[in-house]
Amino acid sequence: MPDSTELLQPAAAPRLFDAVRQAVRGTHAHYDYTEGSIGRALLLLSVPMVLEMVMESLFAVTDAYFVGRLGKDAVATVGLTESMMTLVYTLAIGLSIGATALVARRVGERDREGASHTAAQTIILGLIVSVAIGVAGVLLAPWLLTAMGAEPDVIQRGSTFTRVMLGGNLSVVMLFLINAIFRGAGDAAIAMRVLWLANAINITLGPCLIFGLGPFPQLGVTGAAVATTIGRGTGALYAFSRLVREGGRVHLTRRHARLDPALMLRLVRLSGTATFQVFIGMASWIGLIRILAGFGSEAVAGNTFGLRVIMFALLPSWGMSNAAATMVGQALGAGKPERAEKAVWRAGFYNMCFLGVIGVLFVVFAGQIIRLFTDDPPVYAYGVDCLRIVACGFLFYAYGMVLTQSFNGAGDTRTPTVINLFVFWLWEIPLAYVLAFVLGLGPRGVFLAVAVAFSTVAVVSAALFRRGRWKERVV
Repeated sequence: MPDSTELLQPAAAPRLFDAVRQAVRGTHAHYDYTEGSIGRALLLLSVPMVLEMVMESLFAVTDAYFVGRLGKDAVATVGLTESMMTLVYTLAIGLSIGATALVARRVGERDREGASHTAAQTIILGLIVSVAIGVAGVLLAPWLLTAMGAEPDVIQRGSTFTRVMLGGNLSVVMLFLINAIFRGAGDAAIAMRVLWLANAINITLGPCLIFGLGPFPQLGVTGAAVATTIGRGTGALYAFSRLVREGGRVHLTRRHARLDPALMLRLVRLSGTATFQVFIGMASWIGLIRILAGFGSEAVAGNTFGLRVIMFALLPSWGMSNAAATMVGQALGAGKPERAEKAVWRAGFYNMCFLGVIGVLFVVFAGQIIRLFTDDPPVYAYGVDCLRIVACGFLFYAYGMVLTQSFNGAGDTRTPTVINLFVFWLWEIPLAYVLAFVLGLGPRGVFLAVAVAFSTVAVVSAALFRRGRWKERVV
């Protein structure tokens, strides 16, 4: 990913491999992302972020595979619970967007103390939010499944799974927030190792607790929730240990733990808009799942398998998008908006190349891919439709992901919030209902609505990004 002129030089390949090696090892701890080659800066940031998300994708697929051996009710339980967990992810991602923007801006301004203070206030706020969600989730799990339209068998078998996932949301929130701090500071390699550790534990422990391998108890679908919570909790503890260790771009000490109401209010305002932004996007999935639930557990299970595979592709692309957000925040902090804009368009192009290839593979091999997860004919058919149709929007969504994160990296969380509101709630969900019920396309209509929405986000985001108002944002 170096600049195009660098690729023509004989020594380009060795420099490329050297940069990749540095990115993975994290040996570029004092690299200045506001100077020099944009391609090299994106490479150093994006390689660990992409690898981090590849591991997350691998966990999502393997977890779906093991749960799929338990039958459609177990898969439906996971699908419905994950649709509720989107609310947890919404809050975590919203706070992490604010944290990344503020930390990146402070680092770009060469204010390391300010970056560390911001990180501490973010963690404290995350603790308060996650405890409240955990208590509510444990008490209301069966009622929440009922409200989501779950069938009686799903409620009976899945309530404990839902309780564990919602009750253990602290591990999710902390993992998101602390890794966002590392990314904003430019310490992407540390965030990569944190998620590798968390998901390695998830992947190893999952089948042991699901099927009762060796000395482990057989917990069925609940075992998947227990393994996930243990893995993420371990990763979060390791991440926090790196924050309190000296030598990093962000170093927490006791003085940073003192409450700073003014800074927390600024973080709440910035993250509040970002949270609403993510809520609009993620909660729209709840609306789509509710429409699919009207076609039975087979449709929900097929959608769950299809989306797990789709996330396998989209999560690495989020790595590139996060790299662009860090570049934007630090460049604006250094007073270089033109550098920020160039980084965004280049990251979008790289992302389009990647997702374009993956999209073609998904369309061509959808049947073979879904067959790895289920042999149930109706579930298989829905999964193939989901994968093929949604993948058709990948080319557009590649740019949409980068542009959305770049607005957030600049601290302009309002623009993507407005885009999400109109596209996902006033366009995608009504379109899905009309296509599914009015025009009689069934679940296929829902999948078509998702692909159309992906494309719409990209086109609208590109038009607004070119206007350049995000460059004037002060955080």
